[in-house]
Amino acid sequence: MNATLSQRRTRLARLHRQRGASLLEAIAYLGVAALVVLAAVSLLQNAFGSARSNQTTEEITGLRTNVRKMYAGQSYNDTAMLANLITAKAIPGTLTVAADGKTINNTWGGTVTPASTNAGTFTITYTKVPQDVCMNVVSGATGWTSIADGQGGNVINAFPAPAAGAAALCNAAANTVVFTAD
Repeated sequence: MNATLSQRRTRLARLHRQRGASLLEAIAYLGVAALVVLAAVSLLQNAFGSARSNQTTEEITGLRTNVRKMYAGQSYNDTAMLANLITAKAIPGTLTVAADGKTINNTWGGTVTPASTNAGTFTITYTKVPQDVCMNVVSGATGWTSIADGQGGNVINAFPAPAAGAAALCNAAANTVVFTAD
C-alpha cells in the first residue's frame, strides 16, 4: 500500500508541474496567431479591393447601357440626361441618389455624372475614385471612345488601356475619371 501511495504522489507531483503552458509557449502561440490574423486581413483587403473594382466597372457599364437604351436613335444632346436617368430609375442600385434627387454618389462619396456633349457623345464622370480601383477599372475598360483624367491631361483612346496609360491617368490617391462613349 505504501508503494501505491508513493506512486500516486509522484504522479500527482508530475501532473502538478505540467499544468498550463510556459511563458515561451504562450508567446510562440500568440506570435503564430498574429501571423494568421495578418494574413487573413491582407487577403480580405485584396478581396475587397477587387470587389470594389468589379462593382465600379459594373456601375459604369450599366450606366452606359442605360443611357444608350434611353437615347436609342436620338441625339445625346440633352441637358436633362441625369434627371431623366434618375426619373427612369436607370441608376445602378449600388450608386445612391442624393436626397436632393439631383446628384448620384459613388461608394467613396464622390459624384457620378452622366452628361451629354456637343460632339454627339456622352460622358460619365466619376470622382474620388481610389488609385487601385482606378487602375483596375481603366486598364480593363472596353467599349469607350476615350477615358480621361478630370483635367484632360491624360487621355486613353486605345483599348484595352496599357498599364502605363492607366498609371498615368490614375496618379492620385483620389481620382476623377471621365469615360466618353458614343
